[in-house]
Amino acid sequence: MKITGYRSLTAFHDWQRPVGDVNGIVESGITEVPVLLLETDGGLTGIGLGSHREIDRLFPAVEGADPRGVATLYDTMLSHVFKSGHAGATFGTIAAIDMALWDLKAKMAEEPLWRTLGAGDRFVSGYASGLCYGLDDAAFAEHYGQWAERGFTAAKIKGGRDLDRDIARLETAREILSRNTSRPALMLDVNEAWNTKQAIRHLAEIAKRVDLTWIEEPVRRWDSAGHARIARAAKTAVATGENLTGLEQYAPLFDAGAVDIVQAGSVWGITHFLRVAMAAHSRGLPVSPVAYNANPVAHAAAAVPNMIGIEVQDFAFPAGFDVDQQIAEGGIVLGDRPGLGIEIDEAAVASAVAAIGWGERGGPHRRPADAGLRLVPEMRRAAE
Repeated sequence: MKITGYRSLTAFHDWQRPVGDVNGIVESGITEVPVLLLETDGGLTGIGLGSHREIDRLFPAVEGADPRGVATLYDTMLSHVFKSGHAGATFGTIAAIDMALWDLKAKMAEEPLWRTLGAGDRFVSGYASGLCYGLDDAAFAEHYGQWAERGFTAAKIKGGRDLDRDIARLETAREILSRNTSRPALMLDVNEAWNTKQAIRHLAEIAKRVDLTWIEEPVRRWDSAGHARIARAAKTAVATGENLTGLEQYAPLFDAGAVDIVQAGSVWGITHFLRVAMAAHSRGLPVSPVAYNANPVAHAAAAVPNMIGIEVQDFAFPAGFDVDQQIAEGGIVLGDRPGLGIEIDEAAVASAVAAIGWGERGGPHRRPADAGLRLVPEMRRAAE
């Protein structure tokens, strides 16, 4: 079987609530889900999720190849763009192709990807992460109550702008999840909003009232020295890595002893996650993948020895998606459908997209001002 072509479409995910973090909030709760459909001469189609704007440039690296050679094809794609660099949109495109290749490889084997990758258990432990910065206090509590109903014992809260608010929300989440455990795991994600001194001071204040499991992205992703200072000063673990595009970008963090929980963005693909996981494992560090629509990297997370929990962001899936997994028992229960377990009804996707006006001239990025990205008040005032 050989790769012969590709198609692209854009679906959407309606979160039914505002979603975002300290850097911005999508008030409408509607976000795009780019889909890559990788075609073969054998009639199978591989599904890759995430932005793939540079597909025209990267497709020649895999065209005509046997999709079962996915690890080699991953390096072929990196080599294909070596001179011009592979970060950003390029790395996202590599990831979408990579997901589709793994999907095809498992479909050819007629088994779910978690089996192909050698996992012995379909269950992947997780933690609740509601992208909750834009929720008011009542909506916040109601939302995490829904996670508790699904058996979750761990939660990650979005914060970084107001320390008193962050502590109060951590305490609220602790109370809610205490229905399921006497010691909920609580994480705080500030999405690179602090500097080193702020992080050390704020974490000392938090430690007086909350037993924090980890602080996520306390400072800028490239600041290995800052992460190392925080790791030495704080009692809690330091988690980072979701925005790093390539294994080599982790080296300064590893060398500086700057990371305790190694993260990888699911949007960067399955091979990237597997390699990051093994690099972390060689240093005795746990790994935790950051979520993306339909949780495709959960299959790989089930197969690595040092995975401590995958981020789970929602209970539902994008419009037109049928995903063979359940969000239950405090994690993800993967199914037996071959490949990633994702089936897409293209007609349903097209109908749903048209219904919200994305088919109009101007494309899916054209948004009414009150339905798109809203800066948090502090950031808006700074911009003015």
